[in-house]
Amino acid sequence: MKPVIFHIDVNSAFLSWEATYRMRELGETEDLRQLPVVVGGSEESRHGIVLAKSESAKKFGIVTGEPLVDARRKCPGLRTVPANFPVYVRYSNALQELLKDYSPDIEQYSIDESFVDMTGTSQLFGPPLEAAHKIKDRVEKELGFTVNVGISNNKLLAKMASDFKKPNLVHTLFPDEIETKMWPLPVSELFFVGRQTAKRLYSLGIFTIGDLAKTDKKIIHDNLKSHGDVIWEFANGISDSMDKVANKDATPANRSYSNETTIAFDVTDAHTAKAILLSLTETVATRIRADHSYISVISVYMVDNEFKHTSRQATLTSSTNVTDEIYDYVCKLFDQLWTGNPIRLLGVHTSKATTEQHRQYSLFEEKNVEKLSKLDSAIDAIRSKYGEDSVKRASFVKKEEDTHKP
Repeated sequence: MKPVIFHIDVNSAFLSWEATYRMRELGETEDLRQLPVVVGGSEESRHGIVLAKSESAKKFGIVTGEPLVDARRKCPGLRTVPANFPVYVRYSNALQELLKDYSPDIEQYSIDESFVDMTGTSQLFGPPLEAAHKIKDRVEKELGFTVNVGISNNKLLAKMASDFKKPNLVHTLFPDEIETKMWPLPVSELFFVGRQTAKRLYSLGIFTIGDLAKTDKKIIHDNLKSHGDVIWEFANGISDSMDKVANKDATPANRSYSNETTIAFDVTDAHTAKAILLSLTETVATRIRADHSYISVISVYMVDNEFKHTSRQATLTSSTNVTDEIYDYVCKLFDQLWTGNPIRLLGVHTSKATTEQHRQYSLFEEKNVEKLSKLDSAIDAIRSKYGEDSVKRASFVKKEEDTHKP
């Protein structure tokens, strides 16, 4: 039986989630998706970059990642709204819960992308195209936003398929469709080909994905080394390198705990990065406590927009499973690690897990840590019974309220 892989990609995720939140939860009547709107900064500060854009804004030539000041020059009447990351995490989690109704094998690739293994499910949900439409339509009806669904036999081709014409559509890209559907596309649209890599390929006379696929692999390797090997394989529909690119499963199960996310935009400020790291840390710490374990090594992993991988690690004097304590170390490591380059992936990794806690207490620290540990346990129990959103951090709630004050 050939594998059947779906790639679920939220259309203009941050803008869609922002619009859905305002209409469904705040009672607003206008749909931001129908206006020239971008997510990416406040009207007051007039700084930042475009994180997401509406179709109306796209018609003015506005692109994701460009400075807001440039976007406003293209569209003088452009409306901007600041990013509200806690809300986006909540809608992302709701999507994950819905997808679990279709397959137990789900890989969340980023906050707005997931791979779903649909192999052998045709008796339950119909042929792949029919099942994909069911998922797409249900997401729109129940959650209020739209997705594209890409279908193939491997993750790479499914991801490429979901990037075809948008929004709210289903596309296939099976191996026998590569030559007609993928090869004519600009090489810059191939997964893992950034701006600098595209420029290098142009200098070699390679302008389409098909050009890259047909070029001798040695030539690509000589010019781009191991990165060239990966993109040459991708151009030929070979998906084996995808997990290596994302550094998945880098640590052994039950002895380490980690979580990471590929971000849909370039993170250029520490505040946003630390909000993402807090979300990752909460997930990691919850898993540690669920196994009645304690960790004593913490590391932060980062990939910038040119795919440069860096990390920083710290060994703790005392083992812990307390969220706030782990997060304090995560923030310190981030501050030491980040050089200011735009960030595309963040990860929190912990290791040296044991089932017994080893701690050197001071008189005041002992009381504080014990309180935090009891609080974490209580929150875990409430979330387990009533759902992830039953308890929220005050900082996240305050951010939602401040962002949407009239």
